[in-house]
Amino acid sequence: MTPGYRRDVPTPDDASHDSAAEEYAAAVLALVRQIPPGRAMTYGLIAEIVAESLHRGGPRQVGQVMAGSGDRYAHLLPDDAVVVGPAQDTNGVPWWRVVNASGAPPARHATAALDALRAEATPLTRDRTRVALRRAVWFPGIDAPEA
Repeated sequence: MTPGYRRDVPTPDDASHDSAAEEYAAAVLALVRQIPPGRAMTYGLIAEIVAESLHRGGPRQVGQVMAGSGDRYAHLLPDDAVVVGPAQDTNGVPWWRVVNASGAPPARHATAALDALRAEATPLTRDRTRVALRRAVWFPGIDAPEA
C-alpha cells in the first residue's frame, strides 16, 4: 500500500466503476426478467448477450449480479417487479431460470430452484437435477416469449 493512501476514501475512479457495475447489473437483470416460465439461460449466454452492447463482462460477473439481485442491485428493479417463484422468494428476478453450462441451478439454492423449475414445467434431465438445456434454453429475439 502506498504511504498516505487510504482505501476507505472514495476516488474519482470509484464512482465511474460503480456506475459501470450498475449499468452491467441493470442489463443482466433486465435480460433475466425476460426469460419466460419453462425456459432457462446459462450464465455464459447471458454474459455473451450483454457483452454485445456493453463490451464487457463474463459468466462470473453475471453470477455476481445474480447473487446481489435481492439486495445490492434491488434498486435497479422496477417498483412493481413481481415474479412468481419459490414461496420464500420476494425477489423481482426469476433467478431460478439462470443455470450453469451443465444446466445445474445454484448449489446453495438447488432445492428451491428445482422446485420452481418443475412448477413451471421446465424440461429437466432424466435425473431431474438439471435443466435439459437443448430443450429449455431461451434465446431472446429468436424465441418469442409465450403469451
